Amino acid sequence: MKFLADMGVSLKVVEWLREHRHDAVHLRERGLQRLTDSEIFGLACAEERIILTFDLDFGEIAALGGKEHPGVILFRLANTRANHVMDRMRVVLSTVSCDPQPSLVILVEEHRIRVRRLPPRGGSGWRASP
Repeated sequence: MKFLADMGVSLKVVEWLREHRHDAVHLRERGLQRLTDSEIFGLACAEERIILTFDLDFGEIAALGGKEHPGVILFRLANTRANHVMDRMRVVLSTVSCDPQPSLVILVEEHRIRVRRLPPRGGSGWRASP
């Protein structure tokens, strides 16, 4: 899978993803830390990368955009340390098929993962996962 990490996500998480054979880049590595959220979203779409972020704005951009996008993984964690984020990503990668399903917003919380396909189709809403 291909990921684009927002500024709030540790470079250690990106390195961990690479170690697990994912194509991951961080905005800081490219000197793009000053991009607006909509520019980051556009970059992710152009490069077909799933955005990794703590920023709720990306969920809103995805929901209101009305067109297909590679996806957003939105972390809503009290513990934002890299090791904990990696533990939660491990659960996401083992339980949610992100790659063949574009336009997913995955909300990663301390004890559950919620998945939503956008734009809404049939009102299925959020699905709880372990």
